Amino acid sequence: MGQNRRSFIKKAGLAGAALAGAARSVAQEAPVPYEILKPKPRPAPGQTLNIAVIGAGGMGTVDVNTALEHEGIRIVAACDLYDGRLEAAKERWGQDLFLTKNYKDILKRKDVDMVIIGTPDHWHKAISIDAMKAGKHVYCEKPMVHSVGEGQELINAWKAYGTVFMVGSQGLSSLGNEKAKELLEAGVIGDINYAEGFWARHSPAGAWQYPVPEDASEKTVDWATYISNTTKRDFDPLRFFRWRNYRDYGTGMSGDLFVHLFSSLHFITSSLGPERIAAMGGLRYWKDGREVPDVLLGMFNYPDSEAHPGFNLSLRCNFVDGTSGSTYLKINGSKGSMNIGWNDVTVERNRTVHSDDPFLDAKEKETGTRSDRKQILPPQKMVYEVEKGYKGAHYDHFGNLFRAIREGGQVVEDPIFGFRACAPALLCNDSYFENRFIDWDPVNMKVV
Repeated sequence: MGQNRRSFIKKAGLAGAALAGAARSVAQEAPVPYEILKPKPRPAPGQTLNIAVIGAGGMGTVDVNTALEHEGIRIVAACDLYDGRLEAAKERWGQDLFLTKNYKDILKRKDVDMVIIGTPDHWHKAISIDAMKAGKHVYCEKPMVHSVGEGQELINAWKAYGTVFMVGSQGLSSLGNEKAKELLEAGVIGDINYAEGFWARHSPAGAWQYPVPEDASEKTVDWATYISNTTKRDFDPLRFFRWRNYRDYGTGMSGDLFVHLFSSLHFITSSLGPERIAAMGGLRYWKDGREVPDVLLGMFNYPDSEAHPGFNLSLRCNFVDGTSGSTYLKINGSKGSMNIGWNDVTVERNRTVHSDDPFLDAKEKETGTRSDRKQILPPQKMVYEVEKGYKGAHYDHFGNLFRAIREGGQVVEDPIFGFRACAPALLCNDSYFENRFIDWDPVNMKVV
């Protein structure tokens, strides 16, 4: 690959410095060395930003509540297609809240600076483009788009209208990811060759069997608008309230969960994405009429690049897992591995340590010297954990967005990054349903 960023970092000797700094123990009785991860100091907020939510369901509500933890943020409007959510929004965020079932009413308001889009996936592209055209900044839940074919249109709109756009894979902004990126760039685990990620759930809510309100009907739900950009059907409350189970509206396990793992992995490795994608799985337990699997496996080939050597990725998602509730991302390198959580990183290194000094290696070969002398070894295992009081990745993700809006900066997950994270997840679905390998150009962001 020639003289690139990775080789320069290694020659600079950062790997040894990073591990030496990590080797100190915070508590003498700790069985494993660890270090506390601390967030960077943040500047005080500037002007008050008025926000609105479009799609006030579960994730939209969590997004708004997290945004409101920041100073200088005020919610002024909410849009949803179900009466019950609009009533709940007013009770939750104030009686003066402007309510509507038409998202364009919100985009016309001059007092709205930014919108949070928490709708089902099939509305992401249209609302995002309309919002940017109206001059609004956007926080759009992942996946950024419903299909790969929609990605470039949204990216082009972002470039044309110039507003700030953040994709909502909130874990990307975690202290765990930031530390993992630092350690990988420093060469602590050597060259990446393999990574794997896993999501495990075993509950009705975890498998998207969301509760259906007793008053669900065409009187309380604007069904006509909901299906206006997809297949026309008679009213079905399951397709509205459990939309993730149906392909017209959701993107299955890969669009909901794999996309988080892609976002974190690409941030940590500075990768543009895989070049080949394959998937298999099945519907093993939740046979409730859903159109998507409840067990899904994805395999991905990442090509050699300036940012990293080629490596393979394996992702799994299981909604029938007896362990329930577990998730992880692991990166394997030539010298060790990292288990990465949003709040912690665990580094494990090989016991055998070889000299990095080519002169000493050459002299040993020349003289036939057997190296029996004991060495000073770094810790085989090192744990990094966030300090108490850390507000979390979701809070930091919004903080990154608000600073970009107020200061004219860049966000960590703009539409280009967001599309490169969601495209392989969406193509994983295509591979599963079409039973074929799919080739992807991660640089030009198109199917080959």
